[in-house]
Amino acid sequence: LLVISGHTLVSLDRAIIICLFTSVIFGYDALRKGFILQWGTLVYFSICAVMINLLGNMFFIMNMGILSNGFLASIIWLTIFTGKPFTLQYARDRLPKERWNDPGLIRDCRYIALVWGFLVTFSTLAAGFQMFNPGLFSDEIYLDVNILTIAGGILFTQLYNKKIKKIEN
Repeated sequence: LLVISGHTLVSLDRAIIICLFTSVIFGYDALRKGFILQWGTLVYFSICAVMINLLGNMFFIMNMGILSNGFLASIIWLTIFTGKPFTLQYARDRLPKERWNDPGLIRDCRYIALVWGFLVTFSTLAAGFQMFNPGLFSDEIYLDVNILTIAGGILFTQLYNKKIKKIEN
């Protein structure tokens, strides 16, 4: 959504529909398996389609940064606080069933989820800062913060997984 939404309401409307359909098409397997992050994505884009595409809600449009990051952060923290970090679903999907309840696996998944939780919370705070200080920094700065946060999370996850695989071998 960050990349394809553009700067007009028409481009935002299109981007939401594209994201809604791609979250179903590319996330079908994860939806079928009950992956909470994929279901959260589908719910979020469905809400966007109603609030923006159907109702034209300007509050929602003007505050999408804090709403989207806050929604994602809430899902991540909920999974951590309930003892079932979202990352565990992805790990279990790749591992044999006898490893699913391994304490080390659960600890590592919790650690990765915590890092993601802090990163997305940081993006939420940056969006909140933007909301309360409009014009202080350019929109591109906030976009860069979001992209760098996501890229940092992806890089961390890949490096951490490589470290785990080295230790296991």
